[in-house]
Amino acid sequence: MDDIEGTDLVCFEIISSVGAARSSFIEAIDLAAEGDVEAAKAKVTEGAGFFSAGHAKHAELIQQEASGDHVPAGLLLIHAEDQLMSAETFQILAEKFIALAEHAA
Repeated sequence: MDDIEGTDLVCFEIISSVGAARSSFIEAIDLAAEGDVEAAKAKVTEGAGFFSAGHAKHAELIQQEASGDHVPAGLLLIHAEDQLMSAETFQILAEKFIALAEHAA
């Protein structure tokens, strides 16, 4: 991962993984709103797997930087990190919606 192409590839992997995670979390919110708590929980579990994959790729970049191998902080990396944080926020919201749906039942 010494070249920009390598870092770009990792950023695209992060964006792809956490984008899939965010989609799963949004589906979980929709399912919870419909009262289908079990399906909503399954979507959160699915999303957590995608999120974990994206987070692991992000950790690779952090480890690379920590080892002294500079990671260029371009727009693509900023976008990847923004998407990562957005997905994490949707996970939290999905879990809150599910808890509300469980208490309403």
